[in-house]
Amino acid sequence: MAIIKPFRGIRPIKELADKIAALPYDVMDSDEAREMVKDNPYSFLHVDKAEIDLPKDIDPYDDRVYDKAKENLDSMIKNRFYIEDEKPNYYIYRQVMKGRSQVGLVGCASIDDYTNNIIKKHELTREDKEIDRINHVYKCEAHTGPIFLTYRENKDISNIINEWIKREPIYDFKSEDEVCHTVWIVDDENTVIKINELFKSVEYLYIADGHHRSASAVKVGHIKRAEKEDYTGEEEFNYFLSISYPDSELEVLDYNRTVKDLNGLSREEFLNKVSEIFVVTESNEPVKPKEKHTFGMYLEKQWYLLEAKEGIFNPEDPVDQLDVSILQNNLLRPILGIDDPRKSKRIKFIGGIRGLKELERRADTDMKVSFSMYATTTDDIMDIADSGKIMPPKSTWFEPKPRSGLFIHKF
Repeated sequence: MAIIKPFRGIRPIKELADKIAALPYDVMDSDEAREMVKDNPYSFLHVDKAEIDLPKDIDPYDDRVYDKAKENLDSMIKNRFYIEDEKPNYYIYRQVMKGRSQVGLVGCASIDDYTNNIIKKHELTREDKEIDRINHVYKCEAHTGPIFLTYRENKDISNIINEWIKREPIYDFKSEDEVCHTVWIVDDENTVIKINELFKSVEYLYIADGHHRSASAVKVGHIKRAEKEDYTGEEEFNYFLSISYPDSELEVLDYNRTVKDLNGLSREEFLNKVSEIFVVTESNEPVKPKEKHTFGMYLEKQWYLLEAKEGIFNPEDPVDQLDVSILQNNLLRPILGIDDPRKSKRIKFIGGIRGLKELERRADTDMKVSFSMYATTTDDIMDIADSGKIMPPKSTWFEPKPRSGLFIHKF
């Protein structure tokens, strides 16, 4: 049984919502963030990446950065860029990108559900990235970026959401990337109670995106428990900000690869080795795979369709049958020498949102060969999490990404 609870949201005044809402902190570096905010003093990046308001040579993990984040957040609240709702509510957040809608319920999830694996994970986390967010959350005493959760659809919850979004929204704007953002506040007490009860029939929640943020929020919760010996479990630090989407609302995009060189092989030697593992067919047009276990490959201005031969993976193993695993285990590692894609400097990952042209551009300039992938599915994510296994790195890419700064959960 999953616990999702309402909270007293701290949220932008309507006039500033579009200016405050910012992309997640981890999709850009500090220089890119500085460029994004140069004409926007309201951007939430002043909180999420506070180093942009300090000297350029400062370490992003310096304590002064977290102090600045708290200072900026407190200032935005003090200057009434934000309001705080008087009672706990839920919020509905809809994004529309290129005609496709993604609707989720904003609330708070339980750190105990995370610890007890009611909230399931499919990705490993890095300690340095966890420490960064632990410091940020602890110093700000707030969760500022919602964790992206999914669950197997519950029709009763979906019906409530679908009825509620017929009402007047509190925010409705288009961001600079042409994504439309609309928010409704669910402030009817009976509806809030009904949603609470319905989530008790949701067996598991799954982290779609935000493993580092969720792990950090949980660790901060445990730190706060240690500081408050008489904690009851009801304190706000026992919960973290989340957006829960039914699996029917999500679309996982492809996460493509491009590699620097052919590992000392000639073009012919490389193609011969690939042909031992895959059926290789030349294509007169760019290849965007249309089914599992097929791949596009772009090499020296020529596209190829690769089809995995029988017997090179275990179809009963939820990880081994993933296309990212098939490519890694049968081509990237044994042929191109990419043993650890998380650490290798010879491979780059390109979100499917960039399109096939970007794969061509990279292979024609600073890289050598590119691979287009068939997207991992939400079912794949859930199956792997249910089996207690871990997905290979860079397996999923979600768009649109929920904006930070629209909802703040103070504890």
